[in-house]
Amino acid sequence: MALNAMALNAGDPAPDFSMLDADGNTVSLAELKGQRIVMFFYPRDSTPGCTKEACGFRDAYDELQSKGVVVLGVSTDSAKSHAKFAAKHSLTFPLLVDEDGEVGTRYGCYGLKKMYGKEYMGITRSSFIIGPDGTLEKVYRKVKPEPHVAEVIADIDELIALA
Repeated sequence: MALNAMALNAGDPAPDFSMLDADGNTVSLAELKGQRIVMFFYPRDSTPGCTKEACGFRDAYDELQSKGVVVLGVSTDSAKSHAKFAAKHSLTFPLLVDEDGEVGTRYGCYGLKKMYGKEYMGITRSSFIIGPDGTLEKVYRKVKPEPHVAEVIADIDELIALA
């Protein structure tokens, strides 16, 4: 499956998902209908960029919750890896397991990657704001970990103001 096989844009329906979190609980789009969701896909637990991004969402979590936003992190790591990552960095939001990259593929952020001359399947750092009605309100591709959370919060404030 090629990266970005699905060119999702704001206004498109969010692809359905149902994944387990680190504790074995199922989290699905259908269950979250009526709530705004920030879903960020990241390549690997405990790598520098992914840690910065996850900790950024952790640090902004109370503010996002006060705006009625559900935060979900997604990677192809195992539940055990997610649990260790969450515990080490005091992450307070669910990390969802997409081991086969199926959901990432639907969101257009899982596929063939190249690094140091090697090819492998993986996630390209991407985020999505899903509106209460289940449509994509904002799509972020090739996310830079450090400024990303502030950008998401600014966009959420704008979306709330327009509502």
